Amino acid sequence: MEWYWVGEYAPKLLAGTWLTIQLLVMAIFFGMLLAIPLGLVQVTGPRILSVPAKAFCTAFRGTPLLIQLWLLYYGLGSIFPYIDGIRTSFFWPYLRDAFPYAVVAFTLSVAAYEGEIMRGAFKNVPKGELEAGIASGMSRFQLLGRIWLPRALQNVLPTLAGEMVLTLKATPLAATITVYEIFGVGTIIRQETYRIYEPLLLIAGVYICLTGVIVLLFHWLESRVPKASG
Repeated sequence: MEWYWVGEYAPKLLAGTWLTIQLLVMAIFFGMLLAIPLGLVQVTGPRILSVPAKAFCTAFRGTPLLIQLWLLYYGLGSIFPYIDGIRTSFFWPYLRDAFPYAVVAFTLSVAAYEGEIMRGAFKNVPKGELEAGIASGMSRFQLLGRIWLPRALQNVLPTLAGEMVLTLKATPLAATITVYEIFGVGTIIRQETYRIYEPLLLIAGVYICLTGVIVLLFHWLESRVPKASG
């Protein structure tokens, strides 16, 4: 095996790794912001809200992420240039870049999967705890913020860690729309150096390291969360 190319491509490898981390963190953060209300309305909301939320989760979980990514970038993205004034607007630098489309696609995918997880988490919070909160005079928002949501998140921390790792392993799909995260950079290296296995081994090592960081982070979070009694 030959590793002479590592020094030459180190800046690109670091940039690709950083782009992977950015995509992952943004997708998980914004995805969870959507997943919480998606899960909540399926448990408590009226049918006018719960049915669309269920349909959203089913549709995005039932279609491959690659298709969603391509529909956004090659479909929706190809329409924007023909809208009057869009090329001279503030949004044009973002609309012509592939990275925002990747963030949106991954965010919606995360939201769909985590929305279903949060639905189960909200349902599994013991009713006695909610009734105790109501009996103590809490409003619905206080009950959600102080008891229901914290307990639901506590219950799903291990599952969220697994979903985050799965999202990390899906990030190479972004390379298909010219977002050169770490896998995309590795593809360029293989094409330019004609080395096949070494770049793949290095990239696999990066993913393993990132997965290790995620696992350690969630272990730390779980250790900080007080265990429910009874």
